[in-house]
Amino acid sequence: MANQTHSLAHTKWVCKYHIVFTPKYRRKAIYGELRRDIQEYIRTLCKYKGVEIIEGHMMLDHVHLLLSIPPKMSVSSFMGYLKGKSALMVFEHHANLKYKYGNRHFWAEGYYVSTVGLNEATIKKYIAEQEKHDIALDKLSVKEYEDPFRGGK
Repeated sequence: MANQTHSLAHTKWVCKYHIVFTPKYRRKAIYGELRRDIQEYIRTLCKYKGVEIIEGHMMLDHVHLLLSIPPKMSVSSFMGYLKGKSALMVFEHHANLKYKYGNRHFWAEGYYVSTVGLNEATIKKYIAEQEKHDIALDKLSVKEYEDPFRGGK
């Protein structure tokens, strides 16, 4: 499923991003029960937005995610949503953390993101297949263009 091309109404897309973000002050906060809960919050929030988690790892002081985000959604808006909502969920279910983190800021500002692209061979194959597809469609439509102002020709 990781290399699968997704589609919207008139778009084929593969948009994969490697994202890393950290708790505030890089505190070693992600362990034990909190770790399992954060994984579940991230899964739930991604599912709500139609974002596929290809791979994810929770370290003691940061989170690595490989996500497939639809092109209709910007990475920055999704990350604002993910970090904001997950922080609210953490403080809702773990009230004792409010005193450590204050002002409901669980995650540090910012994140790291890099795109994960296709290789050249895949792109060449897609272009060749697209060209064959266009040629096949042209052969199906044998009717020539008719100028409406000149009548038939």
